[in-house]
Order: sequence, then structure tokens, then C-alpha cells
Amino acid sequence: MTSGLWELVLQGVWVTIQLLVLSALLATAVSFVAGVARTHRLWIVRFLAGLYTEVFRGTSALVMIFWVFFVLPPAFGWQLVPLWAGTLALGLTYGAYGAEIVRGALSAVDPAQQEGGIALSFTPWQRMRLILLPQAVPEMIPPFSNLLIELLKGTALVSIMGMGDLAFSGNLVRLALQESAEIYTYVLLVYFVIAFLLTRVMRGLEKRLKAGVGKAPAPRTEKAAAQPAGAGGGLR
Repeated sequence: MTSGLWELVLQGVWVTIQLLVLSALLATAVSFVAGVARTHRLWIVRFLAGLYTEVFRGTSALVMIFWVFFVLPPAFGWQLVPLWAGTLALGLTYGAYGAEIVRGALSAVDPAQQEGGIALSFTPWQRMRLILLPQAVPEMIPPFSNLLIELLKGTALVSIMGMGDLAFSGNLVRLALQESAEIYTYVLLVYFVIAFLLTRVMRGLEKRLKAGVGKAPAPRTEKAAAQPAGAGGGLR
């Protein structure tokens, strides 16, 4: 490819990364707000949070992007630029999945821990901040890592708005070169590299958080991993 076409692809990579970071930040904030609300003592708060998660999990991210970009402007009299429309649609959609991750992790914390906080006269916010979240957040990292990779792949949907992300730029280069195999192979490799780096970062974050609460998994040697459970358990 010529330098101009390479520059177009690199611009698409940058746009994809911007969209990924912004929508991931929005999805994370929404996940914690809705996930914590799903465990609230008031039924109306639980109902509203549950309604949000069911609606956004039950609709297509592609249709949501169309709705945010094409339906909202006539209804409210303003127009979102493609980057913010994509961020809003993807952040709210994937935030609904993240809310269930947060709810499940909070529910998995030993009830005795919360009872201890009540015995110490902690407020609900103190119990959440000092007891529940420090134990639940490390358990959220693996499913959040998977969700982040899905979000990365979901960013390709914004190309339908004419946004110059990696998928859209790759298609322009394909049209210019009349060659599909080469350019789409490059695009696949770029997505893979970004996903691989994200996975490594999330694994490092998981180890660090678990070490902070004394849950760092012991390293498994190849010999131990290959040994069947219960084998070699006799006294020596």
C-alpha cells in the first residue's frame, strides 16, 4: 500500500481507540451505577435498574446506533457527531451487560462480611465502599475483560454512520486498491493486536487487585497443572 493509504488506516486505528476508550469509560460508569442499584433495598430502584438492563440487553447495538444517530436529532432538535453518538450507543448497550457482572459479583460476597459491617454500625455506603467493592471488584475483572474485547469488536458498527474508524478506513482502502484479502488481513491483525494488549492489561490489573485483598492465585507449574486432581496426595 502507498503511504497515503497507510496513513488512512492509521487514522482509522486512532479513531477506533478513541471510541473504545470513551465508550468503555461510559460503560464502566453505567455498569457500577446500574449494578449497585440492582442490589438496592428499595424495590423501585431495583425495578428501574432492571428495566434499563433488560431493555438494552434485549436490543441490537446496531439498531441502537441507528436510533441515537438518526432518531434522536429530529426528536430533540440537536445532532450528535458520530464519535459521541457511537460512544453513547455502545456505552449504554455494553453497560447493561456490565451491570449484571457488577450485580453478580456483589451478590457473591460472603453475607457474613456484610453482617460484620452492620455489627460495626457501618452505613450502607461504608459497607459498599469498605467491604463489598474491595472483594467484588477483583472478581469482576475477568468478565469485564471479555466484555471489553466484545466492545472493541462492536466499535466496527459505527462505520455505518460514515465514521472513519478502522473498519470504515479498511473498506475505503479496499475500494481504492480493489484488493480485499490484503487489507482485511491487516485489519484483522490490528484488531487482534489491540485485543491481545487489552487482555494482558486486564490480567495484570486482576493480579494486582487480588493481591491487594490477599486473593492472588498461586502460580501453577506445568507439572502441577498436568497432575490429575487427587493424585500424589499421600504422606511422604
